[in-house]
Amino acid sequence: MNIPPIAHRLIIVISSVFLLFGCAHPSVPKNEPLSNAPLQTPPPAKNVTVAAPSLNPLVTDNASVSEETDTTTADEDATVQSDDNSSADEQNSSSADGENSDDKQALLDTALEMTERAQEYWDHSDMEHALDTLDQAYALILKVPAGNPDLAQQKEDLRFVISKRIVEMYAARQTTVKGTSAAIPMVVNDHVTREIQSFQTIERSFFIEAYKRSGRYRGEMVKALKEAGMPEELSWLPLIESGFKVRAMSRSRALGLWQFIPSTGYKYGLKRNAWIDERLDPEKSTAAAIAYFKELHSMFGDWATVLAAYNCGEGSVARVIRDQKVDYLDNFWDFYERLPQETARYFPRFLAVLTILKDPAHYGFNLNEIDGPLSYETVTIEKPVHLKSVAEKLGIDQEELTELNPELRRDATPNTTFALRVPPGKGDLVLTNIDKMPTWSPPKVEYVMHRVRRGETLTRIAIRYRTSAQRIMQANNLRSGKMLRVGQRLKIPMRGTT
Repeated sequence: MNIPPIAHRLIIVISSVFLLFGCAHPSVPKNEPLSNAPLQTPPPAKNVTVAAPSLNPLVTDNASVSEETDTTTADEDATVQSDDNSSADEQNSSSADGENSDDKQALLDTALEMTERAQEYWDHSDMEHALDTLDQAYALILKVPAGNPDLAQQKEDLRFVISKRIVEMYAARQTTVKGTSAAIPMVVNDHVTREIQSFQTIERSFFIEAYKRSGRYRGEMVKALKEAGMPEELSWLPLIESGFKVRAMSRSRALGLWQFIPSTGYKYGLKRNAWIDERLDPEKSTAAAIAYFKELHSMFGDWATVLAAYNCGEGSVARVIRDQKVDYLDNFWDFYERLPQETARYFPRFLAVLTILKDPAHYGFNLNEIDGPLSYETVTIEKPVHLKSVAEKLGIDQEELTELNPELRRDATPNTTFALRVPPGKGDLVLTNIDKMPTWSPPKVEYVMHRVRRGETLTRIAIRYRTSAQRIMQANNLRSGKMLRVGQRLKIPMRGTT
């Protein structure tokens, strides 16, 4: 009997919902996403007659050893022939099992490729082809019979991913949000309303000042997001991340407009050394954020979960999804309430920002004042010079150069090739005078800043930096080492300096 396409699709959707909500997914080791579960191919089973163990290291598994030494030549020949036949049967059986296993693996590999192809269709708003391809992928994994424990994990992972994608696509069809499936899903619920009220009251000044600063950087962000094919609404994320303060730093040492911690910044190509920290570079950090968004979206498939993962890490979000058995696509807000409080507020705050900006007057805001974009040209220099020396030659304030080059940790160019941003029309003047500017080197007496953590003592901090508690007290005008408080910033004199 021929099943109409729409009926077949309905069956798939119903089975998808049942799969997502009605069955327990196989567990994997903690701190490992499902996709990283180890996949091993087992050795084929062998029907081998067990002989007495041999102490001779030269004897192989494919030969039987006779314990009797007085057998006739005919018996020996018969034994050898029997062993040869057994070995041949063994090899044929192993070959057949291997080919059968390879066929099953090929089905799963093809299903995975079709699932990835369906994602590409969906990214290009081709919903029909995406669903058809997922239907075909689902049909392939159903051809893989149960019973092989090493293929079962792959099969179950694919069933979950395909089912999730089907449910997500049908949910996207029902949304009232304008735009493609890649757009940010706009919702105004109790979570979002609370954040709107916070911006209207206790955070009103923060919101207005952050919006004003956004004019310096957001134009280039929007341009980069459009070129990457991503929602331009993401350009408002730095408002809640950093308040559009380029040097903003969080308690977890996340830094810059997009608030990268050092390890994540390094992962996405942001350099950090004694001279520069590219997390502070608006252009480079925006490129890194876009690369991170792309990876997270390919992992989770919807922007709400992507932003949660951006805030607290994909590992944390994946663990909540796995351990709590939560379907984050259909019960997103229930899922959000299971995240840490700061993260659980993150997406509602972002939606609150977008909601206010769509109609500022309705929410009591007058947002007519906004800073203009930074204007500059770039010159390449190959010697370390302090920005103060450059500013003097250009006849401008050093603060202007510092704002244009926030990634310079010492307000000086590094001892390598560096693209220095200067005000428009000043590039030639820099190149003309660069040889006249003194070469700058770091001072011999240096300090590092340390933020006191819970449980730390002055002695422990001194040991960590290979200095003395007395020197730390002198550098910070402390009368007692017992006066430390959590969050306090201490200036630590480096070992060997005076």
